[in-house]
Amino acid sequence: MAAVSIDALHRSEGVALQRFLLRLLGNPADAADARQETYLRLIKALGRAEIEQPRVFLFFVARNVAASLGKRRRFEANLFRSATDLDVADRADEQVRTEQQIIARQQLRLVAAAVDDLPPRCREVFLLSAFDGLANGEIATRLGISQRMVEKHVAKAVLETYQRCRDFF
Repeated sequence: MAAVSIDALHRSEGVALQRFLLRLLGNPADAADARQETYLRLIKALGRAEIEQPRVFLFFVARNVAASLGKRRRFEANLFRSATDLDVADRADEQVRTEQQIIARQQLRLVAAAVDDLPPRCREVFLLSAFDGLANGEIATRLGISQRMVEKHVAKAVLETYQRCRDFF
C-alpha cells in the first residue's frame, strides 16, 4: 500500500466505513469501536504485506471485525434477552449473511480478473481443467500439447491467481 497512506485512506473512506459498520452492527458505539479495530488491524497487516487494493482490503477487514464484534455482542445479549428479542438477532444474522455474500461476489470478481489476466494458453488450460473438469491427458490431446505442459500451465495459473488474491481470502 505504498501509494495510499492509512491517513489518506481514513480521510477518503472513513465516512463510508462508518456507515458500512453501522449497517452491520446497528449502533453507533459498536460501529465506532469496530472502525477503530479495523484501522488497527490494517496497520498490523501493512507490516506483514503490501496491500494492492487498500479499499477492498479495508472493507474486508471491517466485515470480519463487525462479524466478530456482532457475535460477541449477540452472545452477551443472549444471556439476558427474552424470547421475543430473538427476531432482532435473526435480522442481524441475515444482514451479516448479505454482507458476506457481497464480499464473496467481490472475491469472485478478483479471482475472475486474475484468471482473465493469465496468458491465453495458460488461461485456456486452466479453464478446461478447473471448470470443464477435463483430465490433463484430455486437455493435452485436445490442445495438441504435452501433458507435462498442461501441468505447468495449471500450476502457473493456480500460483498466479493465488498470489494476486491471497490478501483477500
